[in-house]
Amino acid sequence: MRAMSGVWRWRRNPLRRRTDLAEAWLALAAAVLIVIGGTVAGWATARSADGALQQGVRAQQAQRHLVWVQVDRLLPHPPVDPDPETATRRDAHRRVLANWRGVDGSRHLGPVAAPRPVEPGDHFRIWTDDRGRPTPRPMDASTASSHAVLAGLGAGALAGAVVEGGRRLVLWQLMRRRYRHWDEAWERAGQDWGRAGAGS
Repeated sequence: MRAMSGVWRWRRNPLRRRTDLAEAWLALAAAVLIVIGGTVAGWATARSADGALQQGVRAQQAQRHLVWVQVDRLLPHPPVDPDPETATRRDAHRRVLANWRGVDGSRHLGPVAAPRPVEPGDHFRIWTDDRGRPTPRPMDASTASSHAVLAGLGAGALAGAVVEGGRRLVLWQLMRRRYRHWDEAWERAGQDWGRAGAGS
């Protein structure tokens, strides 16, 4: 809106220079590009990221499986951690030695993180890959969509920042040209302009 009022103000003003009108049109063009270009860039990026992430979600869900494990024994705690946050997180996921059978029928024995306090002989489930190795849980579709939205917002903001940076660069060039014209006008007026008896 400010850019539009700038164009209107300089339309028929006798003090208007070409650089003033160019500056007003530049601001208007930048505002339109930020709104339209930022929206299009954000939407395209979000759509592309969502497609790739949803494909990754489907692949992870096909390749990762929940299996039951049986606790053989509790593993000793690591050395004392002075940070209360990491100590609490460590206590919430106690490491145990457990055995399980993979979806391919292979048997496994190894350390895993228990999701709750357990005792030897207890059972709980973990995520494994096709070979029965422990793996993080697969990403769900809503998390993938959230990441895609964030990527779209970031792309839109980046597009807006690029347009604004270009506008400021062109504006800097316009200001340099304006100052150069002022210097030339002062040189034409002469160094004794405005002095008594100088014929001005």
